Amino acid sequence: MRTEVASLGEFGLIDHLTKNNDIRKAGTLLSVGDDAAVIDQFGRQSVISTDMLVEGVHFDLMYTPLKHLGYKSVVVNLSDIYAMMATPTHITINLAISNKVSVEALEEFYEGVYAACDKFNVDLIGGDTTSSLSGFIISVTAVGEVAPDKYVTRSGAKDKDLICVTGDLGGAYLGLQLLEREKKIYLENPGVQPDLQEQSYLIGRILKPEPRAEVVEWLQENQIVPTAMIDVSDGLSSELLHICKQSEVGCVLHEDKIPISDSARPIAMQFGVSVTTCALSGGEDYELLFTISQSDYEKVSKNSDITIIGYITDKKEGTNLETKSGNKHALTAQGWTAFAE
Repeated sequence: MRTEVASLGEFGLIDHLTKNNDIRKAGTLLSVGDDAAVIDQFGRQSVISTDMLVEGVHFDLMYTPLKHLGYKSVVVNLSDIYAMMATPTHITINLAISNKVSVEALEEFYEGVYAACDKFNVDLIGGDTTSSLSGFIISVTAVGEVAPDKYVTRSGAKDKDLICVTGDLGGAYLGLQLLEREKKIYLENPGVQPDLQEQSYLIGRILKPEPRAEVVEWLQENQIVPTAMIDVSDGLSSELLHICKQSEVGCVLHEDKIPISDSARPIAMQFGVSVTTCALSGGEDYELLFTISQSDYEKVSKNSDITIIGYITDKKEGTNLETKSGNKHALTAQGWTAFAE
């Protein structure tokens, strides 16, 4: 059964999709259903981030389940809040939809949205819907809270700080390549069914990323305050250069220290690309890249999910990648560019 969105109307659709919306935060005074939401942060500072996902640019509905898309739409924004060492509390969602999208499809999308809200203890407090002539467009705004002046920016890295990253890198890019390859095979031979079960880790990295909430909590519990932090959405090199530019410093990144999953290496070989290139330029891993003072080395080294991959230098020394063979090359950003031709 398919229900046309037009049969409900804009406000009927919002009521339908948010009728089971749970409120989790004591500070949520007024949620969906009025001209604006009202939240009380109880004397803490607010952190706000927004992001947009566009069909055909950021996702392909041929291989992206709508529930996964709803989940991902939320968590990529929460990742930005965590990258400020803040705690996400609220989101709003704006959707532009074409007439090919049914109410049932949107219900599936919202299942993912609510799953993310539930997992990360976030309230959905508003949004808007409109029609689109060019596919599905999603805009999410996330609000977080942080103790006064305890947020971490990209601009605090200092000479001799250590460069750290969570998890592993390059997996999301390779997961995308696998999905694109299977899409091409399917379009040429519709009878062929994709078999990607053995690559569930890499596929999951692109379709259902996870923000590193637990790492932020661990840093807070251990009283470790990064000097600078950013989430890895556009590739390691691009993000590290952002920190260096904003902090007015240089860096040395050790190629042999970049964490790569065991799943990634054979697939990179299949596609004829270097796993280092996947990590440096691939993007969408949503790991946390941050710098710490050397005095925190002992504490950080005890967390197996954090890898120290280099160090900050004086600005005049430039931004460098030290290869496995010991040579140094200028670090360049070749990650995803929003307005590339």
